Amino acid sequence: MPSSRPLRADARRNREALLAAAREAFLTGDADAHVEEIARRAKVAVGTLYRHFATREALVAEVYRQEVTELCAAPAQLLAQHAPDEALRRFLLLLVEHSAVGKGMGEALESIMATDSAVFDDARTEMAQALDELLAAGVEAAVVRDGVSGRVLLRALGGICHMRTQGWQDDAVRITAIFYDGLRYGAASHD
Repeated sequence: MPSSRPLRADARRNREALLAAAREAFLTGDADAHVEEIARRAKVAVGTLYRHFATREALVAEVYRQEVTELCAAPAQLLAQHAPDEALRRFLLLLVEHSAVGKGMGEALESIMATDSAVFDDARTEMAQALDELLAAGVEAAVVRDGVSGRVLLRALGGICHMRTQGWQDDAVRITAIFYDGLRYGAASHD
């Protein structure tokens, strides 16, 4: 279990280098990258990797957690730059892209699916809350229909993003556009 003490600067750099190396390996399809290879890419010793992450699964979980944290920071930035409906549209597309990243990490993520890690439940909760924030802003601006929760929308997107066929991502983007149109239909400004 990680200490609650802040890391020294060199330890923090090592941890960040390990996460970056693991992320790159997993996202480029090297899901089977061994800890030795990840440590080599990060230019640290294997013992350093194990001081930060007790298991390979802990490393995979932290890489995924970082991906979700970055993704869920997007709504505030999008709302600061765009109208609520456009912010929602862009975030929906980011979710499709995130799903593609998840597919790239798929094999690596499978290693933590068998554990009792709460990483997936936590990720779904964070993504649903991010969607709730965008949906609420859209409802308040009268550009998105009321009565749709982030959790329901996330489930719908999950269904289309789990297609395993060639060209699934292009199809997911097209279907997301249909969802987006549906979310705007029935908004207070369209009544």
